[in-house]
Amino acid sequence: ETCNYGGDGTLSYNQDHHRQRVVDWCDQAGGKSAAFDFTTKGILQEAVGRNELWRLVDTEGRPPGVMGVWPSHAVTFLDNHDTGSTQAHWPFPADKILMGYAYILTHPGTPSVFWDHLFDWGSEVSQKICELVALRRKKDIHSRSKVKIVEAKDNLYAAYVDNKLAVKVGQGSWSPATKDGWVLESSGNGFAVWTKG
Repeated sequence: ETCNYGGDGTLSYNQDHHRQRVVDWCDQAGGKSAAFDFTTKGILQEAVGRNELWRLVDTEGRPPGVMGVWPSHAVTFLDNHDTGSTQAHWPFPADKILMGYAYILTHPGTPSVFWDHLFDWGSEVSQKICELVALRRKKDIHSRSKVKIVEAKDNLYAAYVDNKLAVKVGQGSWSPATKDGWVLESSGNGFAVWTKG
C-alpha cells in the first residue's frame, strides 16, 4: 500500500495508517522481524524535496515513520534497487541526498546506505556518508536511541538524539549552545551534526 495522498496529489501530513500497517506486519511476525520503513522514506523525501520539514514530526512529537513508534524494527533507507538506481521508480531527490543521510544516520532505527550513493555518486557524497556513519558509531546511536525534536518548520528540522548528538536539516538557522559542550562534527548543504561528551 502506498502512502496517503490528498486529492491534489500531495502527500498527506498524517501517515499513521501507513506506518501502522508496517508495525502490524512486524507484530504478526512475532516481533522477530524488522521492515523497510517506507513511511519514513516517503515523508522524508517529500519534506526535503518541497522544503516542508514540518512533516518530520507527528502529532505526538515523534518522528513520523516506523522509527517513531517501533524504531528497533525500522530499517531506514533513502533508496534501494527498486526506488533508485536504474529503475528510479520513486527516487529520493538527488540534490538532497546528504540531507537525507544526515537524518537517517543520526536517528534510531537501522539505517541502510544505498550502494550507488556510496560508490557511484562521487567522493564528496561518499566522504560525507562515511563521516555520518562514523559519528553514529562514535556516539553509539542505535535502533532504540531517543529523539527529542526541538524544531520542525518549513526550512528547518532540529533534534537531539540521546543527548549525545544534535542534528539540523534544512537551510534554516539553528545550532545547539556551544557553551554546553556541543562541537560541530559534520556539515554540508542543508545539514549539520554536532556531538558532545
